[in-house]
Amino acid sequence: MHHELFDDTLALLQDLIRNACVNDLTATSGQEVRNADTLEAFFAGSGAQIQRYESAPGRVSIVATVPGTDPDAQPLTLLGHTDVVPVDRARWSVDPFAAEIREGKIYGRGAVDMLFITAIMAAVTRKAARAGGLGGTLTFVGVADEEARGGLGAAWFRKHHPEAFSWQHCLSETGGAHLPTADGSDALTIYVGEKGAAQRRIHVHGDAGHGSAPYEKDSAILKIGQVAARIAAIKPEVTQDSTWKGFVQAFRFDAATEAAVLRGERYEALGQLAAYGDAISHLSIAQTVLRAGQAINVLPSHAWLELDIRTLPGQSDEDVDAMLLEALEGIDVEIEHLICEEATISPTDHPLYEALEAVLVELFPGAQVVPTIAAGGSDLRFARRAGGVGYGFAAHAIERTLGAVHAQLHSHDEYLHLEDLDLSLRAYDAVVQRFCGPAV
Repeated sequence: MHHELFDDTLALLQDLIRNACVNDLTATSGQEVRNADTLEAFFAGSGAQIQRYESAPGRVSIVATVPGTDPDAQPLTLLGHTDVVPVDRARWSVDPFAAEIREGKIYGRGAVDMLFITAIMAAVTRKAARAGGLGGTLTFVGVADEEARGGLGAAWFRKHHPEAFSWQHCLSETGGAHLPTADGSDALTIYVGEKGAAQRRIHVHGDAGHGSAPYEKDSAILKIGQVAARIAAIKPEVTQDSTWKGFVQAFRFDAATEAAVLRGERYEALGQLAAYGDAISHLSIAQTVLRAGQAINVLPSHAWLELDIRTLPGQSDEDVDAMLLEALEGIDVEIEHLICEEATISPTDHPLYEALEAVLVELFPGAQVVPTIAAGGSDLRFARRAGGVGYGFAAHAIERTLGAVHAQLHSHDEYLHLEDLDLSLRAYDAVVQRFCGPAV
């Protein structure tokens, strides 16, 4: 496993973790300037063209471009984010920012999400730069603010500097984890899309008054409770699109089990992936924030409930509002839109997807490669909205199921197997060479 490219990548990953660019969703957090400085030093003398962009004080993204030598070759952009989510230090058994290595694993916040891929992307880009370039232009982007949905990172680039790098062909987090198939065959994933956001705040109103005299008062509390119960009873329709069907079929269940899972009746058959299967098979609604009242002796005249709604490709804001209004018929409500972003998906009949698939099959001979979608969000949605394609890509050892990899995201004692760092490094290096082509 230990070779110069791997050792350099591991050292960079440790530095990125130790910089502790924690994004708590406030504008002054993150301070990705630390990771931008580390990455700029990493590229020094390589021949890559470096640009820095500061969207707000300390919120620095870095772009390293290796110009292509073949005008007919396609460009490739590697989108790695440099921020990480907060930690509950009391729940960690190791220092979350020490990048400690124990028994073949590196521990630290961001080790999996997504600093290991970011370090790999930088390493293969520097390798290409030192070699004098490839056929197509290769660009690495160390993006700020992904964990807060990119307002000071990828979204900011799209609005203020759309020319900073190509959005035509993009790779980012994550992928390459394996499915626990019923027959023991190997199947592993590439993310081709992600669900959208249709966040809502539901308002109700009632009578104010003194808490000692509630007689015949119209209760906002009662109304919001009815709203919550009605929304909990919504049963969104299970999709029958090819991505969901292909995901379930990859498990190689018996026919009856497969049919039941496809109908959304046997998610438990997916084992550790039951919640993920539920999430990607239909629109999902999570009731997450409830507010009403201030003083215990005052009847509140206003209450509201916030919903984290995630949509599938093809589902619109109008569809979501119609569903909510039908469920809440007879209750006087106001529906406020919060963050709204349509779901995005890229095709599998595309040269970049085919390159990813070919590399994974080289690493895992005989494996089935399964396109799937992410239940959460990533910077790849900006590439898709810009008319490009975006795929979530990595490579994990066959023992690492998709459920096991998901379990590391935002977790206490987050860790990455060094074996997976090596596999993903080899995978990215092979994809870059294959897709960009040799220098001319």
